[in-house]
Amino acid sequence: MSYTYDFPRPSVTTDILVFSIRDGALQVLLIERKFDPHKGAWAIPGGFVQMDEDLETGALRELQEETGLSGIPIRQLGAYGAPERDPRGRVITIAFIALVPSDDLIAQGGSDAQDARWFPLDALPPLAFDHAQILADGRARLASDVTPSIQERALVAFDFLPESFTLSQAQLVFETLRGEEMDKRNFRKWLSNAWEIEDTGEKSTGGRHRPAALFRLKR
Repeated sequence: MSYTYDFPRPSVTTDILVFSIRDGALQVLLIERKFDPHKGAWAIPGGFVQMDEDLETGALRELQEETGLSGIPIRQLGAYGAPERDPRGRVITIAFIALVPSDDLIAQGGSDAQDARWFPLDALPPLAFDHAQILADGRARLASDVTPSIQERALVAFDFLPESFTLSQAQLVFETLRGEEMDKRNFRKWLSNAWEIEDTGEKSTGGRHRPAALFRLKR
């Protein structure tokens, strides 16, 4: 298919913020760029959208090529189009968010990424392009999404939990995403009132603490 244009046309990229909770802290997956611009700098996984694919398809393809991760649900965060954001030319990017329990995920650099690594949000390296702003916006969206009064949006917190979880695990996830502590008694009351949480009849095993009841979300 050939194209003719009467007006200047920008390029379009996608960037994918992959968040997870590891070692009790909110972390994000970054890639080390293999080529210029910003060769050797850390960045959010992403790249140019091809002419025959939609935005989500392009985002998932780039994520797999650069980190090896696939089959991860993503949702759109926003668009970024400052004229000077990319030294290669006029580039508009569409940012996405993915939330994953990362214990079993193995990320490795590929394509134009020479490395892929998890970073705690309080120990980030300098980021390429305007990715620091995109990451800050993504972090703010997560905190907003788990506001107790917004039950439907707060469902995203359960993406970080295993299918069966203790109430302490659930509270840790909500506190980590919100960036603040929550009263234990009030949290558990709110959790049980907001969603159908059922007791599995099983107990947690292992660890240093005594076994605790396991619950699951009835979706």
